[in-house]
Amino acid sequence: MIDQNLLDAIKSYSENMTRPITFVLGSGEHEKRSELIDFLSKIAGTTDKINFDAQATDNSLPSAISFAIYSHIDGALSDTGIVFSGIPGGHEFTSLVLAILQAGGHTLKLDEGIQKLIKRFNKPLQFQTYVSLSCHNCPEVVQALNQFAILNDNISNEMIDGALFQEQVEANNIQGVPAVFLNGKPFANGLIDTAKLIEKLQEQFPDLLAEAGADEDQLEQQDVTIIGAGPAGVAAAIYTARKGLKVTMVADRIGGQVKDTQDIENLISVPLTTGNELSANFEKHLREYNITLKEHVSVKEIGETAEENYSIHLNTGESFETRSIILATGAQWRKLGVPGEEENIGQGVAYCAHCDGPFFKGKDIAVIGGGNSGVEAALDLAGIVNHVTVLEFADDLKADQVLINKAKEKDNIEFITNAATQEIKATDNKVTSIVYQDRSTGETHERDLSGVFVQIGLMPNTDFVKGFVDLNRFGEIEIDERCRTDRKGIFACGDVTTVPFKQINIAMGEGSKAALSAFEYLVMQ
Repeated sequence: MIDQNLLDAIKSYSENMTRPITFVLGSGEHEKRSELIDFLSKIAGTTDKINFDAQATDNSLPSAISFAIYSHIDGALSDTGIVFSGIPGGHEFTSLVLAILQAGGHTLKLDEGIQKLIKRFNKPLQFQTYVSLSCHNCPEVVQALNQFAILNDNISNEMIDGALFQEQVEANNIQGVPAVFLNGKPFANGLIDTAKLIEKLQEQFPDLLAEAGADEDQLEQQDVTIIGAGPAGVAAAIYTARKGLKVTMVADRIGGQVKDTQDIENLISVPLTTGNELSANFEKHLREYNITLKEHVSVKEIGETAEENYSIHLNTGESFETRSIILATGAQWRKLGVPGEEENIGQGVAYCAHCDGPFFKGKDIAVIGGGNSGVEAALDLAGIVNHVTVLEFADDLKADQVLINKAKEKDNIEFITNAATQEIKATDNKVTSIVYQDRSTGETHERDLSGVFVQIGLMPNTDFVKGFVDLNRFGEIEIDERCRTDRKGIFACGDVTTVPFKQINIAMGEGSKAALSAFEYLVMQ
């Protein structure tokens, strides 16, 4: 379950802990309990900063294979609010290691402004986060909520391995992960970053925040503020920083949409990498320069100042001035917009084949979209599900021929072109069929299935600049050949703009160009 290399890594990481922690096990019987005890015992055996006594149990924990993490503060045990139900291996092993380190006093990964905001939450918030250990998106949500719990005694988070708690999964109609429940009710489905978690909480609880203390010093005026940290934003930040400018980057997460990508084989000079690896390299490169990084934060509003500069207002309540702005907010998964889609997300409608595919083992599913993303999803799912139907709106597939050829070699992948999805039907909160129209004949067809994976491209993240800069009919930011928008001192680059072909290589080039244009603009002021 846990090899010596991982144990050696924990021993090394524990040197960063400033106080001990203790694992406290739930009581009762379970076929996996002995395996969990062995798992925790081996981890505790790596350092005297981690304590575990399998005989010291807590009846209040959810199950016999649940354990809580306590910090040692001023000689007493202090409940962090972090609980793991299951054995956090796979992708969730990182969540456990971070929880140990952070409960042990290691620096949290959240922006200071976000930390101050979370400490002001004044309502009991009990999160339950259902995961699959093979889900690469789940740890991001678990780790964010664990940090919330460490920061505020009103907050707790329980990671639940859905594979070991099938009755709960079925009772809650969970068909996609991560699935977050708050105070016993559904709260969020799928990947959701820290900034959006906070926005969603503030929407649900308008009186969530206690009164703020005295105003603290705001960030000094910046030369350039880059909003977004995908390939375009990262390139823009590095190029502007190398020019000696004062640079701040504001982003939900470093890597952006790239972080959700599995294998990347078309990044020039890098034959193969993954979205997580590339995102980690982005962050490493950014930290080589004097760039103020405000990750897990979102921009609520951009305003103008009397000095013809701009003011940036963040969801943390912070604000600062900047002489120029580079918009690099990228795009998000585009939705179908048909009846049954929105209301069945997490209950048969999904957007991540890798994360949610295991929930449809042996079942019939559909993939909407015949581009690269759609065909790649079909290939991923073909080894798990019984049958995959790929529905493409156009009269031919748009994916690369090499992918199409691979898919056609699979006996359980079927392609239907000229198919306009009309409705996703569900019974008892579970998807049961999809209705589509044959665009060549006008005939309507209904196909029974258990899941629908939507892969129809991307939608630009421009809601916060609507009415502020010019957008085209698709919501993309209009720019010229130098990445300039219609507003003086505001530039844009990457997938959020009108530049065709949404590719990593192109986004990096556009980010570099936007940075040089911004530098040229500032020099001429």
